Formats: sequence, structure tokens, C-alpha cells
Amino acid sequence: MKRISIVAPCYNEEHNVRPCYEAVRDVFARELPGYDFELIFADNASRDGTIAELRALAAADPRVKVILNSRNYGPFRSTFNALLHTSGDAVVPMLAVDLQDPPELIPTFVAKWEAGFQVVAGRRQTRREPFLLRTARRVYYRVVTLLADVSIPPDVGEFQLIDRVVMDALRRFDDHYPYIRGMIADCGFDVVTVDYEWRERARGLSKNRLYHLIDQGLNGLISFTNVPLRLATLIGFVTATLSATWAIVQLAINFLEYRTLVEPGIATLIVAVFFFAGVQLMFLGLIGEYVGSIHAQVRRRPLVIERETINFEG
Repeated sequence: MKRISIVAPCYNEEHNVRPCYEAVRDVFARELPGYDFELIFADNASRDGTIAELRALAAADPRVKVILNSRNYGPFRSTFNALLHTSGDAVVPMLAVDLQDPPELIPTFVAKWEAGFQVVAGRRQTRREPFLLRTARRVYYRVVTLLADVSIPPDVGEFQLIDRVVMDALRRFDDHYPYIRGMIADCGFDVVTVDYEWRERARGLSKNRLYHLIDQGLNGLISFTNVPLRLATLIGFVTATLSATWAIVQLAINFLEYRTLVEPGIATLIVAVFFFAGVQLMFLGLIGEYVGSIHAQVRRRPLVIERETINFEG
């Protein structure tokens, strides 16, 4: 019997982990009776009743496996670490425990996988969220798709189904901050997308705040493209060229007509100084993002530190 591994990261989701398990269990019982599954919850040191709920679920069903992290490592590091524990013939890299990504789509994923596709990616065609956030996400996904060195389908997250050969390829990655959807795209296997609606949370509030979204977005940009650095170089070169041209023109006018184009004054000097200082600081910040990523990578700290694992053999 083929096994499907499903990874569900969680943090303070005591009201969502059981409905998530029940939804997955019911989908397999109803529509995938010929398949086994393992549901791996990766808990980021929850402080509510999540861990107690996970222990109860694991005690009642050995197909539920639990990884308890020593602290909160963020959803992507925790998820990728859990992926390394999967044993299925195919893997769903991330199923949100709040069920915004519908488990009911997994049978469709499996059917596409059995038809020969090694990557079946869920594409969020519509989103039930505020207009500004929805628009920002759409723009961001398309910017990443445009700039990335690999082909990352727009509006695709980590809610996918990947074959074991893709998972084996992912094991070869050594990344301190995994951008999982980009890593899957970088493997280069056959991809088919399935459209669906990204739903509202039924219970609780999202733990992803604006800072976390920005951090994850920047990680996605710098992980698979050097275009921002190249743009910084181009803008710096153009700015320097225009400044030098302006200086030459001003000097020529001074010599030929013994006058200046503009009235001399402190205001012009202040504007110029602050403009170029802002440009330099912006580029230093951009370079700092890349340098910070390199610094974190070369220190080679563990992806996560596990405090306890439940229902894992060995």
C-alpha cells in the first residue's frame, strides 16, 4: 500500500490541530481507501494546549507523528526539518492546520501524481482575505517569478504533492532558511498546477505578523535571484553618470557664460547630500540582506533542535 506523508507545522493552534487531523483522516477514509498516510505535526514550542492535543492524537492514532521543537524556529525551518522525517511514496510539504488550504484537494493531487506528474502544485486562484493583502501577495509572487533564476509558478505555495524522487532531491539541499516552494521548483521535475480557493481561517488568528511576512518575502527574493544586486549596481552606475554629466555641464557653463544654472544655496546641497545618502543606505541594506544570509549559512547551525519526537520508529 502506498503511503502519503503530510507535514503540518503549528504554533499555538490548540483549536485547529484536531480538526486538521480529522479532515485528513476523513479524506483518506472516504476518497483514498487504498492509500496509507502519515500526518507529521511540527510544533514550534507552543505555549497553549497544542502539545497536549498532539499527544492525545498521537496516542490514539499511530499515523499521527509529532515533532516538538525546543523553540520557535519559524514555519519554514520547522517544516523542512519535518520533511526530512517523511517516509511516504509522495509528500505534501505543508498543510496549514487552520485548513486554509483544503485537504479535500489531496485526492486530486494523488490522481495527478498517479498519472505521472512528479510535482502537483496547488495554485491559489482566489483568496479570501483583505484586498490590500491579496493584491500585495499577487504582486510579490509575480515579481519573484519574474526575477527568479528558476521557474516558480505564480500563486503557488507549499501546498503541493511531490514524488519521493523530488523529496530525495530536497534532502541534498543545505539551506539555513529554506524557501521550500523555490527549492521544489529548482529540482526541475514535471509540474502540473491545480487551482483552488484559499479559504479564511475558521478558528483563531494567524501567527504570521507583518514583520514575518516581510521577512519571508525577502528570503524568497534573495534565495533564488541576484537581480536586486544587479539593479543596485545599474542604478548606482546611472546615478554616478548623471552626476558626473551634470558637473561637466555646470563647469562648461561657468567657463563660457560666467554664471551658474541655479542660484547657489544650502538647500540644493542638502537635497543632494540626503538623496545620495539615501541611495547608499538603501543599497547597503540590500547588500546586508545577502551578507546576513551568507553569514547565517556559513555558521552551519542546526536547522532546528528537536526536544521530542512521537510515533517515529528508530
